Amino acid sequence: MTTDTVSGTVHLRAVRPAPAWTVRVAHLIPLLVLPSGLWRVALVAGLPIGTPVDPGPGESVYIVSLSLVSEGLALLALGLVRPWGEVFPGWLPLVGGRRVPPRFAVTAATAGAVALTLIWGYAAWGVPANGNDLGFTPTGFTLLVACYAPLLLWGPLLLALTWSYHHRHSPR
Repeated sequence: MTTDTVSGTVHLRAVRPAPAWTVRVAHLIPLLVLPSGLWRVALVAGLPIGTPVDPGPGESVYIVSLSLVSEGLALLALGLVRPWGEVFPGWLPLVGGRRVPPRFAVTAATAGAVALTLIWGYAAWGVPANGNDLGFTPTGFTLLVACYAPLLLWGPLLLALTWSYHHRHSPR
């Protein structure tokens, strides 16, 4: 990638294309995050999902916001396999229109992948350790686990994508 000093235009240099498996994984990640977000939205909407929790207005805003932010972060995985992930968006101050340094992308994605693995690993460990002590119906508890279990794959799959991105962007 080069920058035209007169026009400030960024030109992408040839980077090895993303392997097909990484493109599939990058599209899979947001789909893995979606069930937990839908479960949270159903909770806020008051749908009968087998839980005694009834969030107030402030909690509802937080829960829906958490769902939107989680899905947005999951969609960022696509930036590791798509050209739009190579250049910062033009609307960002100071860095807009500039090339995303591969080291920055790899560091940020690795930190995110490790954090996600630890967060969801710890949460998954807590389910068998604490069991259904929140008052869920058996069906509601099963639904909760089914919606949140795919999140266990988010961190490891993001780490695999990051490794591939690093491999493609390292000197040949």
